[in-house]
Amino acid sequence: MKFVFKAKNQTGEYETGEINAPNKDAAINILQKKNLFPVSMKEEAKSGNDFMKSILRYYDQVNDKELVVFFRQLSILIEGRVPIVVALTAIKEQSDNAYFGRVIQEMIEDIQDGMPFSNTMEKQSAVFSNLAINVVRAGETSGDLKKSIEYIAENIEKNYILSSRVRSALIYPAIVMTVFFIIAFLVITFIIPKLTAIIKDLNADVPWYTRILIVSGDFMAQYWWAVAIAIVGFILGLFYYIKSEDGKKEWDQVQLKLPIFGSIFRSVYIARLSQNLAALLSSGIPIIRALLIVGEVVNNEVYRAVLIKAAEEVKRGGTMSDVFRRSYLMPPMVTQMVKIGEDSGQIDTVLAHIAKFYDQESEITTKNLSTLIEPLLMVVIGIAVGFMSFSVLMPIYNIAGQIK
Repeated sequence: MKFVFKAKNQTGEYETGEINAPNKDAAINILQKKNLFPVSMKEEAKSGNDFMKSILRYYDQVNDKELVVFFRQLSILIEGRVPIVVALTAIKEQSDNAYFGRVIQEMIEDIQDGMPFSNTMEKQSAVFSNLAINVVRAGETSGDLKKSIEYIAENIEKNYILSSRVRSALIYPAIVMTVFFIIAFLVITFIIPKLTAIIKDLNADVPWYTRILIVSGDFMAQYWWAVAIAIVGFILGLFYYIKSEDGKKEWDQVQLKLPIFGSIFRSVYIARLSQNLAALLSSGIPIIRALLIVGEVVNNEVYRAVLIKAAEEVKRGGTMSDVFRRSYLMPPMVTQMVKIGEDSGQIDTVLAHIAKFYDQESEITTKNLSTLIEPLLMVVIGIAVGFMSFSVLMPIYNIAGQIK
């Protein structure tokens, strides 16, 4: 966040300017460390260029691979007792991502101004997750920053692998169906009308399915551009809706109920929340705060609601396993293992085992997915191609037979 301030210096003169900080208190603290005494402080008003900035920011991203490398390098340098500013400078010089380089440079300047490392990460919340920020903050408090950074690197790497599996499972059927629909669009628009023209010239009686194909071909030949615009508009509108708050909630529910894919999504989300929760608890973060943080980073509104309920239950003196048991999203095995972990006081260890199990489960399911989906895709494509061929060729054969 950017704040506009007016402050007095040690000589009593007024100074004005802008300062970046995660919140107002942090901004005041930075000014005080510079021997400035704030008189007024307010958040900078958003300009009309914010929309354009948000579009440009889409291209300025830091992927999970770059974050893993960043935290692993930082961990090694800290272990070698290299000062944090020197370590960040060395990492910035090796980074090929210009945007990430600017982010690291801002972090270096903030640290030199006296801001803690976790606060500089919080200021760059577009790059660093709330989970990573809190783990680093816990490491700063405990004095074991290196271990916390290693936790983050491993956590990001595991989350990246989980997400990659889902993308890999979806990309094959998505490509096949996209190519099929493009070819079908071209065939119906440009080829079918020429073939059905022969049938129409003969003025012969044709079955209902051929009439459907003729009408569809004639319509597409004349209004293909309108159909193309409608399809593109529908796809863009669908993506826009899914990105909205209400749309994301609905999509998060739908994806868990999808045939075949639903089990993969459930395994991935359970593995992710177990893994993230284990990392936070191992870092010494209280369970209520850990549950709320994981709810923010699990990236599914349905599971987020379960974790929020669990946090509220624990706050009232209950247990997390009680909430999990009442949710259809949590398999009985997960509930029972969490209960054992709560009773034994080793909940972080148990959650790590749960994450490992569902990590393996998602890996096996995604590997077998192509074997399950490929025959189904071939059947769907075969039926569509067979219908078009049958609708065009059979009337022609019948007419040819009548001529003889």
